[in-house]
Formats: sequence, structure tokens, C-alpha cells
Amino acid sequence: MENQPIRLIIADDHAIFRDGLRRLLATQPDFQVIGEASDGKEAISLAQSMKPDVLLLDLAMPRVPGMEVLRELSRQQTPVRTILLTAAIQPFAVTSALQLGARGIVLKASPPEMLLKSIRSVHEGQFWVGSEPVSSWAKPGQSTSGFGLTSREVEIISAIKKGSSNREIAGQLAISEETVKRHLSNIYGKLGVSSRLELAVLASEQHLGIEP
Repeated sequence: MENQPIRLIIADDHAIFRDGLRRLLATQPDFQVIGEASDGKEAISLAQSMKPDVLLLDLAMPRVPGMEVLRELSRQQTPVRTILLTAAIQPFAVTSALQLGARGIVLKASPPEMLLKSIRSVHEGQFWVGSEPVSSWAKPGQSTSGFGLTSREVEIISAIKKGSSNREIAGQLAISEETVKRHLSNIYGKLGVSSRLELAVLASEQHLGIEP
């Protein structure tokens, strides 16, 4: 239901940070913090038992690190959209986190408004990567404006950015799933990416696809 708040779990080993974040989220009528975890093992347990909409997960967690939390939640197919909170992250780690199931990555130094926006975006099915550049996924020397995308490929990229599945894209564009797969293969080759996760983030960073 549209009136239901976004249910959140905060997972961070610093009590002062958790308290500040909880107070920030409490100012938003569409957010509800339903649990807090102080280590990775507790984060996994709470995500599985409380089934939040969004998990705010510190990358540097004790007992079970953030990346391992992502891997375990993915392995158990826990239905939660995770946003990693971190002081810093390398581009290769961004790719790894997304491949493990993260839907967003936000730097702790980011303005509070950016975090709030990222939560809403991820909850709506989009991907979010703070201020970290992801253009390194493009092939070396390749112009971001010269990918040679067809109008159909642009439509498909737009649908991928919204989190649509191949079946949903096929229905929206009145084409077969096999045709969608062929288009995706061509898009991957042109953009130098290897998964729809990398595609979604690169497309958002480079403003590819049909803009609203």
C-alpha cells in the first residue's frame, strides 16, 4: 500500500552513528526504523526475521563483514534491498558489492539529503551509487557519448534502470524474451559491462536511457 512507511534496519557497529541515523530517519514520515544491529551476524538474523524493505549496512562490520553479509543474504535469497554505508570504497569493490546484491552505496560523508533520496530510490527498485565514479566500467578510450546505441537499446536500458525483468521488458515493448536477451548482449558489448547490475549503474552515471 502506498501509505505504508519504508521499513528499515540500521546495521552499524558504532552506537553514536546508529543513534544519529535513527534520529535523522525519524524526521521522515515515510520511514520506520524497525531494528538495529551492531555486527554482521546480527544484521543477517534481523534481515531474515524482520524482513525490512531496506537494510542500511555498514561495510566495515565486526564478526561478519559487510560483503559477507551481502553474500549470505543473497545465498539465502532474503528479500531485502541493501544500501552499503561506507567511509570510502574502491571502484572494483563497487562492482563486487552490486554483484553480491547491494542496490545502493552511499558514502558516510554524503549530505543527509542524499541518503534519504537513495533510500527512496532503492525502495522503488532503482540502483544508487553515491558520488563514486563508475565510468571505469566503460572500455578504455571509449567515449561515453559514442556508444552507438539504437533507439530500441535505449528503451531497454531505460527499463533496466527501473529494475524491470526480461519478461517485463518483453511485455512492455511487445517483443519476445529472446529478443530482449539479444539486445542486452549487444548493449553489454557496446558499453563494456558484463551484468545488468553494472549496466544499471553505468547507465545512471552516464545518463543513458530515456530520462523522465
